[in-house]
Amino acid sequence: MKVAKDCVVSLEYRLHLGDGQTVDESEPGKPLAYLHGRGQIVPGLEGQIEGMASGESKKVVVAPAQGYGEHDAHGLQTVPRAMFPADAPLQPGLTISAQTADGDVIPITVRELKGDQVVVDLNHPLAGKTLHFDVTVREVRQASAEELEHGHAHGPGGAH
Repeated sequence: MKVAKDCVVSLEYRLHLGDGQTVDESEPGKPLAYLHGRGQIVPGLEGQIEGMASGESKKVVVAPAQGYGEHDAHGLQTVPRAMFPADAPLQPGLTISAQTADGDVIPITVRELKGDQVVVDLNHPLAGKTLHFDVTVREVRQASAEELEHGHAHGPGGAH
């Protein structure tokens, strides 16, 4: 079976930014399982995996527009220090998680401390970066009716 919309794909991957230094990777022996064609991985990677079969490997380069987007200067915001817990060890480069009003969890990176103000970057930490993936498709199977209804893969590597 080949990777196509509404298939569950188990994918081993390694991500670097062109310098060979690993930024992220699947755990050895524990591939990422996702529902293909549902926007659960970056679009540029999803598009390049389309049509691959179990056991196939590939190197994929994803431009920022098809990855985490371009870096948006409007994503730099200055907020009061009081918006953070008093004991938070704020320092430039620190990435923390915040919850939006919709309940989504997003990364926020501290860029600068200015007295009682904090400059934060709301862009994804990989925004503006060209992504280099080494991927191996470990399994491709048709999603169950329940997985399609729930909108995600079940079982090892997916939601349970």
